[in-house]
Parts: sequence; structure tokens; C-alpha cells
Amino acid sequence: MKTQIKFFKSALLLCILGACAATPQQPAKEKVTPQHVVMIGFDGLSAHSLANGAQTPTLRKLMDAGAYTLENRSVLPSSSAVNWASMFMGAAPELHGYTEWGSRTPELPSRVTNSDNRFPNIFGLYREKAPDAEIGLIFEWEGINFLLDTLALNYRRHTPVTADNPDGCTSFAVNYIKEKKPNFCAIIYDQPDGTGHAKGWDSPEYLEKVNQLDGYLSQIIQAIDQAGILDETVIVVVADHGGINTGHGGKTMEEMQTPLVFYGKGIKKGYQIQESTMIYDITGTLAFMMNIEQPQVWIARPVTSIFE
Repeated sequence: MKTQIKFFKSALLLCILGACAATPQQPAKEKVTPQHVVMIGFDGLSAHSLANGAQTPTLRKLMDAGAYTLENRSVLPSSSAVNWASMFMGAAPELHGYTEWGSRTPELPSRVTNSDNRFPNIFGLYREKAPDAEIGLIFEWEGINFLLDTLALNYRRHTPVTADNPDGCTSFAVNYIKEKKPNFCAIIYDQPDGTGHAKGWDSPEYLEKVNQLDGYLSQIIQAIDQAGILDETVIVVVADHGGINTGHGGKTMEEMQTPLVFYGKGIKKGYQIQESTMIYDITGTLAFMMNIEQPQVWIARPVTSIFE
């Protein structure tokens, strides 16, 4: 019996070695790292709206020439602060502790904090990796200011929509990109969420607002091009949640599913993402493309299939 077992082990070892020899390893494809990453976020942009009348010619061009999914899923509750936090922090609310629509500090103690007493987020981690990088944040909703490591920023501008500033983030983002050519920046609009609450997520007014935002997206892309950095840039279009009727925060797919689009250097063209993605996976993917080591506390899964 012992002889038979010994023979079986030897035969198995030979089979394994033979299989390895017959299938030589292919060299790993070298990852292309962009010099610039521009994240453009639209609060309350529902994936449902893109299939329900929103024209969005600029966004659709990015989808056709990049990688995308219309099934990116929010965390619960499907509200703003908890989801922007999850996007920036690569983890769910049970870990980072921001659990509500308007969270400014964690309602739960963050499982881990960094030297700035914050849960590890993409802005702080990128600053640690690239001390000389130009990092910016332009945002309309004041709540964004409390959800990331502001000490990591070179440029921070709160640009609420007013009578004197009807386009919100847009002109500030255009000027910043042209002047500073940031290595990493986030531009976060407070719409179409406000229109959804006022008029409804399926309303003509909501769809009109989405198309207006698409025009702002076009202006930002033009600025990247005019800055001479488009060929070295990845553009990422994100949203925190969708909506239904005049609200959100619940568990319908209209509230939970948002578009997610990657376009630019090293990104596949016309590729529909097949993996199931959560909002915190966005940051995992950013960290992967920016060569940032992901903290152990993150649960983000980089969407590596989008890269050429």
C-alpha cells in the first residue's frame, strides 16, 4: 500500500511539472500609468436616466471610446455623504463610519485612521506617494469638504451655484486645469440631484439638467485638451446615487445604480465592464492605475479589465 501511495505521489508530481513545462508563463502586460487623472462627479445622476431620454452626447462618446458600466451600485443608504465617502475611501460605511446623507464626521469610529486622523482616502494616499503632485478639488455641495483629506490638496474651491455663478464648478475647473495641469483632481457637481428632488428623477426638467451637465463635461474635456495633457490623462465620470420620484436613500435600482465611465490613456475602447462593481471599487481602480498600494482596511476591488 505504501509503495502504491508513493508511486501515486510521484506520478502526480510529474504531471504537475509536465503541465507547467508545457504551458510557459506569459509575461505580464505592463500597466500604463497616466500622468493626470480627472474625476468628474454628478450628484444624483441615475443610470436609469441614460436609458430614459437623456441625450448626453459627450458622455456617450466617452462610453464609446472608453470603458463603462450602467450598473455601478451605491452603498446603503443610497444618499450623498455616505456614498461620496465610500467612493473616496475605498470601503463601506461599516468601516469608514460615515453612514448618513449629511455625515460630516463618522457616526461610527473609523476602523483605521491616518496621520491626519482620517480614514485612509485616495487624496491622502496619493499625496504620500507623490509629495510634489498637483492635487485639486472643486465642489458645489459643501458636504464634500468633510469627506476627504483636505490637507492633501494644493487647491480647494467651494463653488456653489448662484446668480453670479450659474455654472457652478465649470469655469473654475476649466481655469484650474489649463493653469495647473493637475496630476489628480476631482470636480463634483451638486446636480442633477437638486432638480430630481424638485421635479422628479423621470421629469423632463431632470433630463434637461442632465443634458446641461453633459455640456459642462464637454467644456472640461476641452480644457484638458487645450492644456496639452489629454493624451496623458484618464477621465473618470462618477455619481453617488440615483433617485426615484422626488427622493433617494432607499433600495430600488433607480436609486442604487449609477453610470461609471473611464476614458483615456491605457483604457480599453468601447468596452462594457462585465464585473459587478460597487462605488468603493472606483477608488480601488484609481489606486491601481496610480500605483498606490491599497490599505488593508479597504475592501475595494480594482476593475483591472478596463486596461489595454
